[in-house]
Amino acid sequence: MVDRLANSEANSKRIAVVEACFGTAGQPLVIPGRVLIGEGVLTKLCRKKPKARQFFLFNDILVYGNIVIQKKKYNKQHIIPLESVTIDTVDDEGELRNGWLIKTPTKSFAVYAATATEKSEWMSHISKCVSDLLEKSGKSPTGEHAAVWVPDSEATICMRCQKVKFTPVSRRHHCRKCGFVVCGPCSEKKFLLPSQSSKPVRVCEFCYKQLSTGATLPPRSDSYSRSGSEFSSNNLSDDEDEDDSSD
Repeated sequence: MVDRLANSEANSKRIAVVEACFGTAGQPLVIPGRVLIGEGVLTKLCRKKPKARQFFLFNDILVYGNIVIQKKKYNKQHIIPLESVTIDTVDDEGELRNGWLIKTPTKSFAVYAATATEKSEWMSHISKCVSDLLEKSGKSPTGEHAAVWVPDSEATICMRCQKVKFTPVSRRHHCRKCGFVVCGPCSEKKFLLPSQSSKPVRVCEFCYKQLSTGATLPPRSDSYSRSGSEFSSNNLSDDEDEDDSSD
């Protein structure tokens, strides 16, 4: 099916429409062999609160952006090569249901569909596209991925020292290695994580010691307990370059 659509005029027109919706600020999307598999609105768990994002699944990339005018205009385009993607289901908890993790070496995050059927279809199509790409290229699945950031609303105190309470003065930071929400004193160090940046990035004291000694970091569960917590856009946080306003 994908091969039949690859060079069809209808497919090229559909992709051109998506490209036009992102305007000149977006990257060109029409290339030979690329097929638009599907599209839809998913709720992306950003660092401050869940936000609706428009997603487009192609046979080689996953594209998403902010919705300016539905079906007409999107901005802040993000392009994720599917070869580097792995996905994992997320258990239903509280108000966020039908979710899964999209994990890459550069960035990882959770998204949620409107229904269980929609979730199943998205995960099935993504898995098929990734599998087909890896089979054609002969490459192995990506073994390493960036940590999924714990949302700001999940931490009222530092997740490392368990002492510092977040206030207008003591602001939230995120460790780029484990994704924990930590205080300034617990995240003063930086370490080079080549898959995420060409420059050293903020890491917590615990991860810095592990990385510096070459020790194996223990796995972190990416399921967040939301009991008793409310998502709020007023949570105080730092690391503005990674703020959810710019994803």
